[in-house]
Amino acid sequence: MHASESVLVAPSPTGASEPGTLRVGDTGRHAATPYADALERHASRSPIQLMVPGHSGNGSGISGRLADYFGERVLQLDVPMLLDDIDLGENSPLSQALELAAEAWGARRTWFLAGGASQANRIAALAVRGLGANVLSQRSAHSSFSDGVLTAGLTPSFVLPSVDARYGIAHGVSPSALDDALTAAADRGQPASAVYIVSPSYFGSVADVAGLAEVAHAHGAPLIVDGAWGPHFGFHPDLPESPTRLGADLVVSSTHKLAGSLTQSAMLHLGDGPFADRLEPLIERAVSTTSSTSSSALLTASLDIARHALMTGADAIGRSIAGADAFRAALREDPRFSVVSDGFGAFDDIVGADPLRVPIDVSATGVSGHWLRQHLLEVEGIYFEISTATALVALIGAGKTPDLAHVHRVLSAAVDSEEAHAERAQADAAGFPPLPPSGALRMLPRDAYFAATELVPAAQAVGRISADTLAAYPPGIPNVIPGEEITEQTVAFLQAVAASPSGYVRGAVDPDVARFRVTRED
Repeated sequence: MHASESVLVAPSPTGASEPGTLRVGDTGRHAATPYADALERHASRSPIQLMVPGHSGNGSGISGRLADYFGERVLQLDVPMLLDDIDLGENSPLSQALELAAEAWGARRTWFLAGGASQANRIAALAVRGLGANVLSQRSAHSSFSDGVLTAGLTPSFVLPSVDARYGIAHGVSPSALDDALTAAADRGQPASAVYIVSPSYFGSVADVAGLAEVAHAHGAPLIVDGAWGPHFGFHPDLPESPTRLGADLVVSSTHKLAGSLTQSAMLHLGDGPFADRLEPLIERAVSTTSSTSSSALLTASLDIARHALMTGADAIGRSIAGADAFRAALREDPRFSVVSDGFGAFDDIVGADPLRVPIDVSATGVSGHWLRQHLLEVEGIYFEISTATALVALIGAGKTPDLAHVHRVLSAAVDSEEAHAERAQADAAGFPPLPPSGALRMLPRDAYFAATELVPAAQAVGRISADTLAAYPPGIPNVIPGEEITEQTVAFLQAVAASPSGYVRGAVDPDVARFRVTRED
């Protein structure tokens, strides 16, 4: 099948999905950008704006520097909410743009968000609280979902993702692991009212979303998928499918990450599954609670344009994938590098990989991924997405074609440089201790977060209740959350990671984790 003919599905009038009714590359409805076009029409009238924002849509007066910096066009398009012919009314351009987005991602309904996937995660937590108090979450959930758990007053239980100790990275959760965790939660008298998993991972590993949805539904719970790193899924035959089409009930989509919208813009997709009727009003209320009443028209327009670009840009996406494939092939032929995702088959939770992520094993070079990333940034102006002690991750935006052959040449030169030789001479080969089990949840996270607290030395923190979330990187899994007991093993692990040149502890009171914030006992 040609790239421009990859089959998607569009919601029928009842919301059910029917395969073959929509194709990426069609020049029909998805050639339009209704919201972005409406902004252009507004700007073309050159209105006199005696309203917010204060720059009045032009570069006169004190807005001159702003117009010089961004261009006056940006000011003209930066309009407030609640304008006729833009976002007011049942069939407004905004409503049309949202309908097209839902159709493109295979959702029953889609919301545009100006607060990023972090806002979407908080919305998800607030919404599912309406289904019950218990949530089963992948332990490597983003901190914004943990914030949502605190805000909503949820009672969390956890399922651990698989961890690749060699690279210090967390992957996903298999259906069997989820089934075991849900069964154990029910046996404890804490049956989950919602399930939260992450797919794809930061390194591009893709979980069996269809299998996970089947397991969650069998246990009477909706499946939330943090698909922040997969907003482009489903828009080319060589990409994994959109989680919404695989049975996910709620999908967090960080559209700006690989799908081309402006930074901080995101979408939240509601699937058309067995929980849709109950979730929709809960999500609507949570969106209202978390959204600004001055949401950015620029970010909203960028989401509309990103949807259009994905729906009409399958050929360009195919070129991006081909370029990434060629980059991986060159790395495999270079004895100093290998491709981390080539080893994904060793993990039963991984059923695919994002071809637009290239995780590179640099351990054979003798220098750390952290050093390489910083060196390439400072010397060559090349920015890799992330690094670990043994790996670099390159991220290619959907439809973008950077000169990856040049990147490989520069990467090769960097590991042969005099600076790299000096770095190898000082390399610290010490590893991290095994990931410890979490302590018992002795208090609701919300209660611990808002409790009276005190700072105590690490030795005195053992056996006390944490008021903070602490996560050692690598692998980035929260080791302790508010309400959990701090164990001796956890303290030792966090301090070992903090003492390593390639590790740090997010949320720690001090860099060496010498003190912990705990709830008061009096």
